Amino acid sequence: MQVSDLDIEIRGDNGAFAVVSDMNLSVRAGETLCIVGESGCGKSMTALSLLRLLPDAAAITRGKVLIDGEDFLAMNQRQVEDFRGEKIAMIFQEPLTALNPVLRIGEQIAEAVRQHRKCSRREADTRAVDVLRLVQMPDPERRAGQFPHELSGGMRQRAMIALALACDPKIIIADEPTTALDVTIQAQILGLISDLQKRLGTAQILITHDLGVVSEVADRVIVMYAGRKVEEASIYDLFDRPFHPYTIGLMGAVPGAGASSEAGDRLADIPGTVPPLWALPKGCAFAPRCPGASARCLEERPPFEEKRPGHWAACWEHDDAA
Repeated sequence: MQVSDLDIEIRGDNGAFAVVSDMNLSVRAGETLCIVGESGCGKSMTALSLLRLLPDAAAITRGKVLIDGEDFLAMNQRQVEDFRGEKIAMIFQEPLTALNPVLRIGEQIAEAVRQHRKCSRREADTRAVDVLRLVQMPDPERRAGQFPHELSGGMRQRAMIALALACDPKIIIADEPTTALDVTIQAQILGLISDLQKRLGTAQILITHDLGVVSEVADRVIVMYAGRKVEEASIYDLFDRPFHPYTIGLMGAVPGAGASSEAGDRLADIPGTVPPLWALPKGCAFAPRCPGASARCLEERPPFEEKRPGHWAACWEHDDAA
């Protein structure tokens, strides 16, 4: 997948305003790209736009989304429906609301299979059980006959993953797939996704705010703030030498990851609050909260440029020596 110059606008009580601007990203087969940032930074909007599932109030105003060289945004609705599930699929944050509550789990998976493959109902039902077994669902034949509300949170998320994988898509987008789960089940689900990705060679875009999750599964990381990318690097470079002051602040707020790693130390915090997207500052959106901001930061938006080989950031003042 190659995403170029993506802009997303939303119409609200404050008029139309951008929620994602100048988004560029790519992901290769077998690679995991993580997109991190605070709530409201545009992560989920970016994810939904890549499947053309934006809410009615939002619209893509510019950009291209190329999947195997084909422009997904230029396709008609029939072509989009053929692409979803077969080329690209999504694991949603809360499976209880994403799954159809009045259809049995097996029916939902089989329906997706029949939409994309020429097969009989029996063959689709068999595929549904097989893919539930693939995601390590206990007693998959029985679970296929149950409704979503009859399953535990971890089982529902496994069913959601099975639905996404039913037609062997090349790209999986996972939007906070473990948020509603306890820590033990989180680890199981993340391990499952990682194992399946390696086995199937699927590309993955993982949306999260949890840097602990990022450190476990990512190959590359994009850090977003107020609708824009502020940093992008390999997982090792980002954690070893974060460049942007916002990324450094995020690292400092994670127990054991930042400067405050000794027992009893106070965690670092980022002063201030995220500005509303309809009233962003003139220059760098992070400047009002940045301890190193200069007059230039307040007046001019920094370009997103390569600071070190393979390490990109948008910052006027912070240098590599830091």
